[in-house]
Amino acid sequence: MPEPLLIAKNQDTDLFLLPALANRHGCITGATGTGKTVTLQTMAQALSGIGVPVFMADIKGDLSGLAKPGSATPRIKERLDQLGFDEPAWSGCPVTFWDVFGEKGHPVRATISDLGPQLLARMLNLNEIQQGVLQLVFKVADDHGLLLLDLKDLRAMLQHVGENAGELQTEYGNISSASIGAIQRGLIAIEEQGGDRFFGEPMLNIEDFMQTDQHGHGLVNILAADRLMNSPRLYAVFLLWMLAELFEQLPEVGDLDKPKLVFFFDEAHLLFDEAPRALVQKIEQVVRLIRSKGVGVYFVTQNPIDIPDTVLGQLGNRVQHALRAYTPRDKKAVQAAAETFRPNPKLDTAQVITELGVGEALVSFLDEKGRPTMVERGFVLPPVSQIGPISDEERRQLMETSIVAGVYEQAIDRMSAYEKLKGRVERQPAQQQAPAAKKPYPGRAAPPSAPGTAAHAPSAPSAPNSDGWGNSGASTPQAQPYPVDQAAREPAPRATPQARRPQRQPEPEPAPQEPAPGSSIGDSVRDMMGGLFGGSGVARRKDTVVEAMVKSAARSIGSQVGREVIRGVLGSLMKRK
Repeated sequence: MPEPLLIAKNQDTDLFLLPALANRHGCITGATGTGKTVTLQTMAQALSGIGVPVFMADIKGDLSGLAKPGSATPRIKERLDQLGFDEPAWSGCPVTFWDVFGEKGHPVRATISDLGPQLLARMLNLNEIQQGVLQLVFKVADDHGLLLLDLKDLRAMLQHVGENAGELQTEYGNISSASIGAIQRGLIAIEEQGGDRFFGEPMLNIEDFMQTDQHGHGLVNILAADRLMNSPRLYAVFLLWMLAELFEQLPEVGDLDKPKLVFFFDEAHLLFDEAPRALVQKIEQVVRLIRSKGVGVYFVTQNPIDIPDTVLGQLGNRVQHALRAYTPRDKKAVQAAAETFRPNPKLDTAQVITELGVGEALVSFLDEKGRPTMVERGFVLPPVSQIGPISDEERRQLMETSIVAGVYEQAIDRMSAYEKLKGRVERQPAQQQAPAAKKPYPGRAAPPSAPGTAAHAPSAPSAPNSDGWGNSGASTPQAQPYPVDQAAREPAPRATPQARRPQRQPEPEPAPQEPAPGSSIGDSVRDMMGGLFGGSGVARRKDTVVEAMVKSAARSIGSQVGREVIRGVLGSLMKRK
């Protein structure tokens, strides 16, 4: 069984972290500049020394010093003398650097499908309706076998669902185009922040975190998070995803002599800021159950009240650095932090929290029976590795000799939703243009035309050089557009004059006709007046109602004028007699 890990000390008591209870989780809290980073480095190096792999996020770049042996600076010598320790054997830890952007460490990637709609909705800050639409998009992709690996796959899938919302509505429910647009805008914002590098393949294998070196020391995995913090939601979702991966992949192991992995979650308040209730419940479930899989989770933040009570109640190992009470709200926060510790009759915990110096802390770890020890005031031991960052050249050399060098550097872009949907869209225009380019095979009959067209109304046999409309001329007959068979040449019913109206020619004036024997002068005048108003003995098309009324009135007027003319003529003849 590993020896207890000495983390802090005062004049009377050594404060140990028991390896068998390190998987009961914990927290490191305190105001800025009070020594949280050094405490984190001391605990990580102590765990690595007993063969426990560690993962932590490096917000400021200071934790890279874990890879290099430390030295006895004046401040460290003073602290060692104060605690009564001799100068230790300075040494570093086996370190692997990771970076979502692939600049200060090996690339870290996850697929869209593996991240899931819930964490993705958290990253995009979607409301409940928009999250429902996003879950629907994932469901459609799963049902149709479309892989969602990177951002372009998800954007193509969103576009496809939006364009086919009407067809998908009956099976999947209403799909809001406004929600589709909001998700697309969120993805564009993540892409502009460089988040697109996080999504893709090869995906991170969690087992690469859980390695030891040839000396049996646990590997310290350091995530370069200084640039990642520019997108705090991406940072929080990334760490949540890794925690969920550990929970899903690791088997149940029960209580071990030491943890299989310890996970330090720096800037933990980002995880819970504006987090929906469902997400907080999920985090609480993971924290509560992941202990049985040999994983310890330690939250690092400024104030314990940044962590929800349901999660804070699961954290047994606690280190509290100084808090400043400058405002009434700060005083309430100090009082709340003091109440989270097991009271010590020798200490006024609330008062001591405001008096702690740099590197000094209130400490309460679990004892052998899993009970919190009474809170003690002590000084955190300085780490035996370098305090402060290493140079860029030293970081590059460590990356080149890492056990995962060359494994994740080259991105893979295989066939997924984007390629399949894009290929389908490119094929559709070709299929739509194909009918327009088709022509009949030689000898095939021409397709029938709609009634009322020239092609549908072939002319009856006419005189040579006829234009087919009953008008003589010398026009050249048009060539056939494509060969036709004999059946197509048979005469069809003659088209009506109305169908020929577009090519109507001026009609010749009817020739004057001699009065038929036995006709009266009135009939002649009526015929003449009828001709003036369009009337004629020549057969014409059927008149409309208005034309018939006008012609009837014209005939009546013509008849009356004719009678008057006849009376005048006859009267003159009678007077002469």
